[in-house]
Amino acid sequence: MRFAKKAAALALASVMAMSLAGCSGNSSTTTTAATEAATTAAATEAATEAATTAAAEAATTAATTAAEAAGGVDVSNKKVGISIYKFDDNFMTLYRTELVRYLTEDLGFKPENVVVQDGKGDQAEQTNQIQNFITQKYDVLILNLVQASSAPDVTDMCKEAGIPVVYINREPDAAEEERWASEGIAATYVGCDARQSGTYQGEEILETSTKGDINGDGKVSYIMIQGDPENVDAQYRTEFSVKALTDAGMEVEELLMQRGDWDQAKAQQIAQDALTQHGDKIEVIFCNNDAMALGALQAIEAAGRKVNEDIYLVGVDALTEAVQNVIDGKQTGTVFNDHFAQAHTAGDIAVKFLAGESVDPVNMVDYSKVTQENAQSILDMLK
Repeated sequence: MRFAKKAAALALASVMAMSLAGCSGNSSTTTTAATEAATTAAATEAATEAATTAAAEAATTAATTAAEAAGGVDVSNKKVGISIYKFDDNFMTLYRTELVRYLTEDLGFKPENVVVQDGKGDQAEQTNQIQNFITQKYDVLILNLVQASSAPDVTDMCKEAGIPVVYINREPDAAEEERWASEGIAATYVGCDARQSGTYQGEEILETSTKGDINGDGKVSYIMIQGDPENVDAQYRTEFSVKALTDAGMEVEELLMQRGDWDQAKAQQIAQDALTQHGDKIEVIFCNNDAMALGALQAIEAAGRKVNEDIYLVGVDALTEAVQNVIDGKQTGTVFNDHFAQAHTAGDIAVKFLAGESVDPVNMVDYSKVTQENAQSILDMLK
């Protein structure tokens, strides 16, 4: 085909040259015009062919890249159903945005085949969404459960329908994860070990000049603003943040532990009431996430207290505003809950399931401490 096109171009050039010769009385001019015409025609054909070839090669490269990213699986017509426990959660907004981007731009799923729904903090609502995904024969589900305790029932529904499921962010209990492995169920969990995040919070307090004991009375007096007590992340962050202090030989005093349900406004009220009741006795406020830390900061500032001078404040997630607060000295520290790595791992594992590959029941991504020393680099990455 390529040689035929070139031959046709040369023939056309010859005809043009002959035509020009017949119309001109000057043989030198005629010869020059004919040569230029032939050269122009050949160049035009070569440019057209080069552009066509380049476009084809680019399309082939893009298709190959998408196929390689998707592990060699054709995902173009595969449907992914995603349900997030609630859309107005700050961290899960970052997570789902990156997850959808990665699935469609890097792995090659069609945007219309990636459907994300809001569980609205209602397990019954979310279960109905999952049942609809199953009825509509979605190929794989990625679920951020409202209640991690619902995992056994959800897993059984998906197993019966032959649909693999990737649980994210809220970890089912160990017995359920062991069941997936022992029964060969196509289910897995992708997240971070919340014990690590709690430990990092405690270490951030230990790394301060007073190790949390601002008033020098020999103990760290704190309040704990917890997420959802049923959630294993909340449980571990609560336990291990304090454990880091006691393991280091610090005496601790819990002045208050109250659930804030990951909510900024609730945390603000909890911190406000605690500061009114306990006043200067509070040396540390532990928050299970940064949204609640932002609320606690509002209460701290309203009470005339100053972070890192007469009170310490730590959170988890590394929300952009929280990281900026660390830089500005308005939050002692936070812990980077790497939504990029988690979203990519969840997407990659979904593809492995579609390829029929076996998958480990638990897949963990590391947290990172965020302090004034590295907060700017973390912020740059988030932006």
